[in-house]
Amino acid sequence: MDATERKILDILQRDGRLANVELADKIGLSESPTYRRVKQLEASGVIEGYQAVVSQRALGLDVTAFVQVTMEKQPDRATERFREAVRAEPSIVECFATSGSHDYLMKVVAASIDDFSMLCMEKILKFPGVLHVESSFSLKQIKDSRVLPIPD
Repeated sequence: MDATERKILDILQRDGRLANVELADKIGLSESPTYRRVKQLEASGVIEGYQAVVSQRALGLDVTAFVQVTMEKQPDRATERFREAVRAEPSIVECFATSGSHDYLMKVVAASIDDFSMLCMEKILKFPGVLHVESSFSLKQIKDSRVLPIPD
């Protein structure tokens, strides 16, 4: 990846709706080569897509919880059923397999503590293979960024 492509990525991460003519002006290329570079970055999978960033609070989702999940020892098929259940639940917005004392870390959003409680007790604890969950709640968001550092 050359310096121009890194600059394109940095700019588009901050404003994915930027018109090609504006992007070309910012990176110092004409429109056609800029367009080709962006299309190449998309085709190669470096740019995975574009999306609107929606306000969680504006949707009434005032609770953010981080749920650590410990699984029972189980065959791979049961683990896949757990992962399918996670992917199917819209309130689970992120989930990572982790090292350490827990198997998974999930970021969960809900309208209220009562809604989170119901989600946790009625769904997450009943997902295949779940042995134990431990939840922590966000008191205040300090940083919210999807902008990745672009290595030289």
